[in-house]
This record gives sequence, C-alpha cells and structure tokens, in this order.
Amino acid sequence: MHTVAVGTSGTTVEDVIAVARGNARVELTDDARTALAAARQVVDALAARPEPVYGVSTGFGALATRHIGHDLRTQLQRNIVRSHAAGMGPSVEREVVRALMFLRLKTVASGRTGVRPEVAQTMADVLNAGITPVVHEYGSLGCSGDLAPLSHCALALMGEGDAEGPDGTVRPARELLAVHGIKPVELHEKEGLALLNGTDGMLGMLVMAIADLKRLYTSADITAALSLEALLGTAKVLAPELHAIRPHPGQAAAAANMRAVLEGSELTGHFQEEEAPRVQDAYSVRCAPQVAGAGRDTLAHALLVAERELAAAVDNPVVLVDATGTGEGRVESNGNFHGAPVAYVLDFLAIAAADLGSIAERRTDRLLDKNRSHGLPPFLADDAGVDSGLMIAQYTQAALVSEMKRLAVPASADSIPSSAMQEDHVSMGWSAARKLRTAIDNLTRIIAIELYAATRAIELRRSLRPAPASRAAITALRGAGVEGPGPDRFLAPELAATEAFVRDGALVAAVEPVTGLLA
Repeated sequence: MHTVAVGTSGTTVEDVIAVARGNARVELTDDARTALAAARQVVDALAARPEPVYGVSTGFGALATRHIGHDLRTQLQRNIVRSHAAGMGPSVEREVVRALMFLRLKTVASGRTGVRPEVAQTMADVLNAGITPVVHEYGSLGCSGDLAPLSHCALALMGEGDAEGPDGTVRPARELLAVHGIKPVELHEKEGLALLNGTDGMLGMLVMAIADLKRLYTSADITAALSLEALLGTAKVLAPELHAIRPHPGQAAAAANMRAVLEGSELTGHFQEEEAPRVQDAYSVRCAPQVAGAGRDTLAHALLVAERELAAAVDNPVVLVDATGTGEGRVESNGNFHGAPVAYVLDFLAIAAADLGSIAERRTDRLLDKNRSHGLPPFLADDAGVDSGLMIAQYTQAALVSEMKRLAVPASADSIPSSAMQEDHVSMGWSAARKLRTAIDNLTRIIAIELYAATRAIELRRSLRPAPASRAAITALRGAGVEGPGPDRFLAPELAATEAFVRDGALVAAVEPVTGLLA
C-alpha cells in the first residue's frame, strides 16, 4: 500500500486524495519528529513560568483571561475537547474525516503547534488503523478553525466518543483503539487546543472538490461536443484563432477539448443545409467553451489557494522556535485560523458549477424539442405520444439545476458572532464546503443526463457518421450496461448507470485514447 510521508513542509493535493480516498498509510518523517520535539521544548519552558501564556496556561476564547494552575492543566486540555465536541446532525462522509485528520496531522508535524511527538504518532496510528471518528454535519463556523469536527477527532484520540472501524461498524472509540493496540492519549499543555484550531475540514473538502471538478469539466466538454454534433451544429466557432483573441486559458482548453472530440465528424457543419438554415448556433452550444472556460479558470484559482493552504501551518497560538538552534522560542496568538481564503473559493466553485449545469440543461432541452432539434423526434422518443422518451429525464435535470442555483448562494457572505463577541466575524467555510459537495453530486447527474440524451440523439442520425470519439463514448456507455432509451424501458436505472459512468471517469477514459489527453 502507498505510504505518504508527513514532514514539516506541508503536503500535496495528491497526498490528501491518497489518504482520504485511497486509504494510504501515513508516516512521520525524522525531520517532523525533530521539529515536534523542539516545539514541545518551547511549550514546556513557557508552561513552567509563572506568567500566563494563552493556550498554555490560560482559558480559551472569551475565557482567556483566567490563569490556570499546573494542577488543572491536563483537565483543561481534556475539557476543551469534550466541551467543543458538540456537533449535531448526520455523520459526514468517511473521506471527509480522513482528509480532516490527515491535514491536522500535517500541521501538527510542522513543529508549529507544540504537540508532543507521541500524540502525532497516535494520530498517524489511528489513520493507519482505518479508524474514523464520528463527525457531525453541524458545528463549524469556519473560524477558530473547524472546531466541533476537529474536536470529535481529538475525542477519539483520548479514547472517548464513537468511531467507525475499518469494517464500517460504529463502536466506542476506546474499543477500537484497544483492538488495534493504540493507547489513548492524555493531553498536556496546549495540545487540546492545537488539535482543534484549523481549517482542515473545509480544506480537505476543497481539495477533493477540485479533483472531482477537474474530471467533470472535461466530461462537460465532451458532452457539449456530443450535443453540438447531435444538433448538426458548426465546429467553426471552436477554431483556436477565435479563442486566442480572448486569451482566457480555460476557454482555450475547453474549445480544444471540444475540437478534439468532434474531429472527423460527418454531423457538424450542416446548419445551413436545412429548410430554415441557421446563421449561427444558440448560445448554449456556441458559448460552451466560454462558460466552461470561466469555470476552469475559477478552478485554477481554487487550486492556487488550496496549495497555499496545504503549505501552511494553521493554529492559534503558534510556536515560533529560534532559528539559531538555541532551543528558545515563543508562543504567539494570530488570526491564521480564519477560513476566509478557503471559504471564498468554495463559494466561487459552487457558482461556476451551477452555471455549467445550467448551460448543459439548456442543450439537453434543445435536443428534446422537435422545433429546435433539427429533425430529431420529440423527446427523442421511439413512438412519440405512446412513448414519452426523455421528457421526464429533462424534468429531473431541471430540478437539479434549480437546486444548484440555490446552492450557489454564498455561505461566506454570512457571518454570525459567537463566544461572547470575542469571535465576532466568521467565515462559514465548512458550510460552503458542505453545499459544494452537494452541488458536485448534482452536476454529475446533470452531465450524465446530457450524455444520455446526446448519445441517443447521435444514434438517431443514422445517415451520418459521428466522430470517432463520439463512437468511442457510445460504445463504452453501452458496454457499461446503459442500453439507451427504448419502448417500455425503465429510465431510472439507466440514468443511475450513466451517472456512475461519468462519476468514475469512464467517459473521459473512453474518449482520451481517440482524442489524445484532454485538458
């Protein structure tokens, strides 16, 4: 099994995906262990002093004015975890929790948090054992980090609360730790706070959303090209010189993908050979690269933000060790836990995804309307009237698009004060991430319905030969058990199988051997 090394210099998108979705093992590097020990030395020295130090010998948040004596500090760290593990609602997905835990370990390993090496090792052991703490949907405002979600993870390290084992069964965390030979941790000064105070949940969901959307934008270029082909549209609007004069890189990439898919098609270019010739195609067809391209550029910006966050050490307070090697250092409060940078791009992506879904639905509707489909039967039905064809599939697609528009309302535009007005401005980044995950699921279904309709429409154009890439897509889809519409055929299983075909990357995998690598 692949092993991800966790050092002091951050991590990568690929490593997050490997741990969250691929169950990769994690291993602390020697430099991480050295940095952990050095930072802990600073915390221990400060803890021995009579002066109060925030996070080390004080209360937290609005209670930071109280100095905590030595005899109560272990209890303080334990209590902050217990009191902050106050999430409610359904459990979030296993991959989200694994990403959150891994990213917290990444920050701990930076040597900026003051956590002892043995606590970091326990975090790694829990990940490697496949133990997933139960984390709830609600409890994060995206400032002071994802407090409740991270607290539920820290609770499991202490042998408290519930967790899911490798077999998917939820059991008391203490039992699962014992089964895997992991000793629960007793937290020392600063450690409870250090395990809770990060943007790891929203960042993990951002990283996975970027991976999913990268695949979906390529899939959307393919389905847009198939719809253009099925509608006998013109590929001239995809010419590279047209996109060079408006030099957005995402637009150029989307147009190049569509050109590659349409190469060799006999269906394109017939728009002026009809009884009522078209001068140009509708916006949903002609402007597909511009809309998808804007989304691609938004995705590129989101990746830039994610990579910066993956290189960051987010905690409050942080440990700053003297670079001269004297072992001295200090603990400083800061505001790096604020989730605004991540929250904004999560919302940007939801807006772009909604627009991509909207334009895909408009192309699907055009394929189904006999007055605009240029010779295709109503609703692509075998026997219109007796057979409703894809009429209600488009209803489903329209319902998904409508929800996408609601999900595009920014969470990060909101803020609600907490902690007796000490934490008086928050990012709502966790909420932005949760709704983006729903939006991505919906977008996958919207693209799947366009694919189902476009492949059906191309097959109905029997007198003309489609592009080789289109034939490859249709062959792969049929090979995946999707037969296409027919008399008395139950559509729901067909659409579900098409959704899986898109979600699993099978559409892109089917087309790329014909077109070459798509952007």
